[in-house]
This record gives sequence, C-alpha cells and structure tokens, in this order.
Amino acid sequence: MSERPNVLLISTDHWPASLFGCAGHPAIQTPTLDQLAANGTRFTNTYAECPVCIPARRTLMTGTPPKTHGDRVFSTEMPMPDLPTMAGTFSDAGYQTYAVGKLHVYPQRNRIGFDDVILDEEGRQMYGVVDDYELFLGDQGYAGRFFEHGMSNNEYSHRTWGFPEETHATNWAANQMCRVIKRKDPGRPAFWYLSFRHPHPPLLPMQHYMDLYRDMGVDIDMPYKGSWEDSEDPCFSNQIDFDRGNKFTKEQIRGARLAFYALCTQIDHQLRVIIGTLREEGHLDNTIICFTSDHGDMLGNHGMWAKRVFFENSANIPMLLMGVKDDDRVGHHRVDDRLVGWQDVMPTLLDLAGVGIPDTVEGISMVGDKKRDWFYGEIDELPRASRMIRDDRYKLIYYATGNKSFLFDLETDPLEKTNLAESQEHADTLKRLHDILITQLYGGDEDWVEDGKLVGKPNKPFSPGPNRSLTSQRGAHWPPPPPSDMPQIEWYTADGDPAN
Repeated sequence: MSERPNVLLISTDHWPASLFGCAGHPAIQTPTLDQLAANGTRFTNTYAECPVCIPARRTLMTGTPPKTHGDRVFSTEMPMPDLPTMAGTFSDAGYQTYAVGKLHVYPQRNRIGFDDVILDEEGRQMYGVVDDYELFLGDQGYAGRFFEHGMSNNEYSHRTWGFPEETHATNWAANQMCRVIKRKDPGRPAFWYLSFRHPHPPLLPMQHYMDLYRDMGVDIDMPYKGSWEDSEDPCFSNQIDFDRGNKFTKEQIRGARLAFYALCTQIDHQLRVIIGTLREEGHLDNTIICFTSDHGDMLGNHGMWAKRVFFENSANIPMLLMGVKDDDRVGHHRVDDRLVGWQDVMPTLLDLAGVGIPDTVEGISMVGDKKRDWFYGEIDELPRASRMIRDDRYKLIYYATGNKSFLFDLETDPLEKTNLAESQEHADTLKRLHDILITQLYGGDEDWVEDGKLVGKPNKPFSPGPNRSLTSQRGAHWPPPPPSDMPQIEWYTADGDPAN
C-alpha cells in the first residue's frame, strides 16, 4: 500500500489469556475478539513481565523490562524513564498519536509522547488531577458521584451500573475513541491507543450483560484447585493470597466471576463500535489492530484473587494481532506459541508500520523470525518477592521468602495442579530453570544465592491486620478530595499488612 498503515492498540486491565471463546473457555462470551483472533494471529504464550498495572504499562510504552525502566513493585509516583516511548516514536515518524483511557503514569497529565490524551485514571484524585472521565460525568450531572456505588477498585463485591449506559466507563472510552478516529487528519497516519479500565474492579457491569449470561443459561465455571494448595507449610506470599481467597462464599465467588465475565463481554461488544467506525471511515483495511492486557486475574483459581502472582490466570495475558489487509506477516487463523511479553508490543507495531525501532527497545518483533528460549518475570521486593522462568514447556515460580519453588509442566498440566519441584524425575529440569533464574537476579536478589544455589530467605508467618480503608475504597468526589502525599498501595504492603 502507498499509504502508511494506521495502528490501533487496545489494552484492558485484569483480562486473563484464558477468557476467550476461541481459547476454549466454557462460559465467556467474546464473539468480537474471537473473530479478531481469526482475522490474524493469537499468541498463546504471552506473559506479563511484572503482573501489576504501573510496571506493566512502563514496559508497554518503552519496550523494556522492569530492570531497565526501574519499577517491579508498583511505584505510584515514579516518573517515566528517560527512554523513547511508543507514542513518541510514532510521533517522530509523522504519525498523529492519541490515547483514550488509562495511562497510569506520573504525573498523570504526562502525555508520554502522545499528541493528546483523554484520560481515565479511575478516580485517583489524590494526585491532584480530575481526569476527563470524571469531568464528563460532571457535565452529565453526576459530578463527584461515580463512587456512590460503594464498590472498591481492589475488591470483588459486585453490583450493576446505576447511571445511564452511555456514562459507563467502557462505553465512554469507546465513544471517545470513535470521535478521535473521526477527527483523523487525512494526510497523516494515526497511532491510536485505547486503554479500557475494566474488567479491573470495581465490578460494575451493565444489568443487561448480567442478564445475557443468565438468559443464555451459561453455566459459570468455578475455580479450580491444585494438590499443592494443601501444604502444611505454605510460603509467606501464598499465606497472604490464600487469606484473601478464604473470605468468599461459593455464591460470592460465582457472582464475582459472572460480573467479571459480563464486563469482558461489554468491552467485546463496544469493540464492534470501534471496528464499525474504522470501516465506515475507510480505515479498517489499512489499520493494524492489537488487543492485549497488562495482566490477568486469578478469579479464585488456587484460592487466589487479582494479580501480582505468576500463576497462569494472573501472568498469562491476551495477545491478538491483526495486520492490514493481505499482510502475510500476520496472516489469519494463526495460533503462535512463541514466548512473548509486553516489551514486544512496541517493536512489533513499529515493525509492521515500517517505523524504525529505537536502540533502547529490548523487546522482539512478534512477526520476525527471532524467538526466545525462555521468558523472565519478576514482581515485588522484600518478603513478597516472586520470580518466574517460563520455557517452551515448563514454568518455574520462585518465592524467596520460604525458598519455595513451584515447577509446572504446562504441556500436561495447563491448570498448574501438580507441583513437580520435589519430583526426582524433574530434578534436572528444576536445576536448569534455577540456573537460568540466578543469571537474572539483581538489586539485592543476589543475596538469595549461596554457592551457586538458591537458598532464599527464612519463611515467616502471616497474620492479617486491619483493613481500615476497605482496600482503598474511594469516597464522594464533589467537591474533589484534597491531594494526598501518602503512597497508595494496592491491597497489601511489602510486609504483608493490608494497605490502610
């Protein structure tokens, strides 16, 4: 094509790779995304380098892992690193660049290279910014009322959305992106980034999406367990994760999963409006589309919820790629099992668009011939630190506190029900992955090694403390709350105490 291609990057928050009809999920309804996958390539072994929001988004926008961009924890007030961003690189190549939705950078109005950002930061006014979504709600007569529903951004109670459909954050973001597409300068290609806040809690789907599942008679699948969960001596981090899961009844778990699936289907349907707008504006055949998520959500599997762990439902994330019409580099009806991550999105999209990839990028184009032998992941420091090595068949999850290793054969045990770390038959595999992990340690992690072997740190007991803020419950936002100089920590502190 003589015209340079447009690029539409779509990300969500908390969406596991398993939650697609085309991935064989028994309950989820994702007709649009299933067709998008058929129109291109679905990468089945995509992993979050750091499965929590801020570090993941730094990786996405710089093409670098946490060791380079500086955050493997969740550093709310850490500025972006002095590196070329995906948006800035497209802008330098003559693209018009616009973002809608959640950026999760600091300061919040930092455009990180975009020409403009229409922002939804989930009501984080403690950093001194009223985002564009809350401004929109105010214009509709709902100023400061978004959190009247009483649901927390980091908790799994649920109820349905109470304001008109067009005011829901999912529909608002889709509508804003449609307007941005319609305003495209016809003389220049565009890079569009649409970042949905859901299905991240608060779990607030539209009522008719809850009804859709019930009317279809969909049997909501329940969480699965592994034999290793009954260990008499769980490591410190597992104690914390199990404590969170123990708070839910069977009925609450089923309701939370239903509400979560409903939020996913709502996003799926709103993507139809985006694709329809591209088609009607004459851009669809010349637009590269990528759909992905920063991390997944355990949703009760193995007794765990949310993210920050390297078990599959948290760490294995979606990656759907559709090229421009007749681009054989992406093709259609393809499934690719190479190991990829969010550091690979930037070089892939630049590669497909014919834009030079900055030397600072450490990711690999997913449409090239180069492939990894293994993939490294890291999350947290101090007692909660966990690390991952994933190769073409096996996954090692390592917790330093308690010196606990999990080894899973994902070819025969994709749900990670059997820990093979104590299996003599797999001792060589465990040692091989341990040796790879040791080569990746830095920033104090080297202290976990003695005489070339992982020894970690002594285990410690976890005792739940008070959760005074109900996991960072938001309040009335009119008038706007004052800025806060207190760090906002999700769910638990590094020592395992509930965040206040």
